[in-house]
Amino acid sequence: MPFAFIAFFSLIPAVATVVLSLTDLSSEPGIPVNWVGLSNYVQFFTGGNRNDSMAALRNTLIFALVVSVVLNVVALAVAILLNRRSRFAVFTRSVVFLPTVLGVTVVGLLWSLFFNPIGGPAQAVVELFGVRSSFFGDPKLALALCIFVQIWMSVGYSALIYTAGLQAVPGELYEAASIDGANSWHRLRFVTIPMIAPSMTANILIAIIGSLQSFQLIYVLTGVLNPATSVLSLLLFKIGFGLSGGTGQTQGFASAISIIQFALVAVIALIAYSYLRRRENQL
Repeated sequence: MPFAFIAFFSLIPAVATVVLSLTDLSSEPGIPVNWVGLSNYVQFFTGGNRNDSMAALRNTLIFALVVSVVLNVVALAVAILLNRRSRFAVFTRSVVFLPTVLGVTVVGLLWSLFFNPIGGPAQAVVELFGVRSSFFGDPKLALALCIFVQIWMSVGYSALIYTAGLQAVPGELYEAASIDGANSWHRLRFVTIPMIAPSMTANILIAIIGSLQSFQLIYVLTGVLNPATSVLSLLLFKIGFGLSGGTGQTQGFASAISIIQFALVAVIALIAYSYLRRRENQL
């Protein structure tokens, strides 16, 4: 029964996507479906859509790299602060975790209103310095703002995982390190980080996989037609639903993009997992 459930909801759709990626399937009526082999994959890297494809691939990698690194640094710092004994600890943790509870769409709409170039609070602030900005409409700012919102939304969840790891570290280790003359940095480097290595592995993998597949937040913030924030998920959606320069829906090519994205996520996640596991054993 479990295998049948997995096969019906995961395996069969995955195989169907691979098959579709080898065809020129489109939704236009009266057009026969032809077997084109690897042409869709070749088109992604060398065809007329190459500039859009490479831009989406580049944005995806930049988004994933910056989010994964900055998110984990910020989340660890927040977790260390939250792990200190305080009568406001429960309240503070709830506030930090709140953005995660709100949901992606709500977070996206809130920040869209905040950065609205017409009457938004951010515009009012920058105008005090004689500056105007279109924010998500600015090619130089759009991707950076999406990264900022993604980190803001995710830091609570990541900090929660780090906090759980920190609470499992025996206090005697810190006492022994202090007796040996270790300062705060040494305690962090030689006690905290080795002891929470499994939490770091989990957080980094979650950040990598989630950011490489990011769609909903960027879609809400900028839509699908902003080239500055085009990532693989948005490119797939745009081509699959005929939003690419007025062309018809090309599900065959969109399926190929989804397979390329899956391969990218799988390869990077496996490499990261192997490295992080080796690192755990060395710490």
